[in-house]
Amino acid sequence: MPISPLRKKYLGEVLLSQGKITRDQLGLSLAEQKETKERIGAILLKHDFITEIDLYTALSVSLGIPYVKLTEIRADEESLKLVPERIARKYKLLPLARTEDVLKVAMADPSNITALDELKRETNLKPSIVLASDKEIDEYIEKYYGGGALDATDFVDGTVGEITTDDTEDLSPDQAEAASSAPIIRYVNALFYDAVLKGVSDIHVEPGENNAVYLRVRIDGRLQDLPPPPKKYYWAIVSRIKIIAGMDIAERRLPQDGKCKLKIEDKRLDVRVSTLPTIYGEKVVMRVLDRTNVTLQMEDLGFSGDDGRMFMESLEKPYGMILVTGPTGSGKTTTLYTGLSYINKPQVNIVTIEDPVEYELPKINQVQVKPIIGLTFANMLRTVLRQDPDIIMVGEIRDKETAEMSVQAALTGHLVLSTLHTNDAVSALNRLKYMGIESFLIADAVDMIIAQRLVRKICQSCKTVHEVSDAVYAKLNLQKSDNHIFYHGIGCEKCYGTGYRGRLAVVEILSMSTAIKQMIMSDASDILIKEQALKAGMVTLRDAAMQKLLAGVTSIDEVLTMTIGG
Repeated sequence: MPISPLRKKYLGEVLLSQGKITRDQLGLSLAEQKETKERIGAILLKHDFITEIDLYTALSVSLGIPYVKLTEIRADEESLKLVPERIARKYKLLPLARTEDVLKVAMADPSNITALDELKRETNLKPSIVLASDKEIDEYIEKYYGGGALDATDFVDGTVGEITTDDTEDLSPDQAEAASSAPIIRYVNALFYDAVLKGVSDIHVEPGENNAVYLRVRIDGRLQDLPPPPKKYYWAIVSRIKIIAGMDIAERRLPQDGKCKLKIEDKRLDVRVSTLPTIYGEKVVMRVLDRTNVTLQMEDLGFSGDDGRMFMESLEKPYGMILVTGPTGSGKTTTLYTGLSYINKPQVNIVTIEDPVEYELPKINQVQVKPIIGLTFANMLRTVLRQDPDIIMVGEIRDKETAEMSVQAALTGHLVLSTLHTNDAVSALNRLKYMGIESFLIADAVDMIIAQRLVRKICQSCKTVHEVSDAVYAKLNLQKSDNHIFYHGIGCEKCYGTGYRGRLAVVEILSMSTAIKQMIMSDASDILIKEQALKAGMVTLRDAAMQKLLAGVTSIDEVLTMTIGG
């Protein structure tokens, strides 16, 4: 019979009763746990208060699950065939034996409900769980599943489609040999296939101490660990990635940048590759841009009705400046691209100056800056102004010269869209002043400033009501008596256990009314300008996020993490 993963006794109590630790040791460990959020067993091990055998013996009592030493038993070969290697590695489990409709499985973490559910779906058997050490399970996965044979289907949930790359001609003999290794090619293809399947934006392949290898991917803005490739294939995988990105595989001492275009079935990807020489070897990061998955529709941005209307009205003006502010990764470029798509008509000439060009937009002239040869934002903007533009997008205003030219363009009959790095909308005014732009020019040129953040959307497949404490109500500045209903995602197969699926923008829009313009020209403080904007109806980032929370779209954690009060 399957064994419930619910705890019967606290681990610390069991270890105390067994005489393995003292109350002082437990107290110190519990205090550290509050700070670090680590598991209590890991903390006790770290301080050598207990041994690994002590830990798993006590866990067996705590969980009510038998503890086994894998060195003393042998896994049944037929049982091993029932569970794919990707599941064994992902959840650190090892099938041992089958009896009728029951599969005996060793697990390092028997409380992992997601693992148990996936095991049931994969095998159609009831899991009977025994406890085994994390280290032993890793060793026996390597032993029983072929010592790390590199098969792409072990690392992705699906069949890898045909993947083609741009030219890989003129390779050296060593490069050609690395590129022709079928298992390595399949594995790298699998990484990109997985990126398309799961909506991955970045892939990190990292070396660690003692030849360790790590694989992490960013989904909806957050990094997640995945089962890494076997250690012995790491350098071949890095070489393969560098080959398809047009990089020098022999150079490992210096950082490199490369790029490639891939086609996966009907998907077209732009991949930007960056290498970094760390103390343990080369780390590789791949930014994956799915060009076929870009809708660039206003309704997909997540703007509220009023915010979307104001943005479109500003875009329809013949001249002026629209600025989008926020930290890296807050969706500023996507918002600008969506705005350009909205106003992209045959009768207007649109030119963008970007670093880099992230998506190719039809019938828009896009320019990539190359500072190393003098193609800076300012120099390119000077050239673009001689190209009879109606609308100009400057990827980012970074310096005084670019700021001055952008403002002048906005004042001389052009619509200028650009980005800045500031925390809120009003702060963008001070940033322009700091760059040397006169207050009266800012007041005349700037039409709208949008501060933006991205919040993750709750997965609709595992969305459930979230009960919260009085302290959380206080943080949200809400009254419990108002009977608000909050939701969160508990994690499921469709959201890969995260509880979230997709992101949307929350925005704070500062529209330049006559009163605001007068305050800018009189050098009023940010505080006074913000007070005036709030009186006129500006919605702050926190309030915009709260609207999404109360509508059941996002979670409390996202609101508190991505915005500040005020």
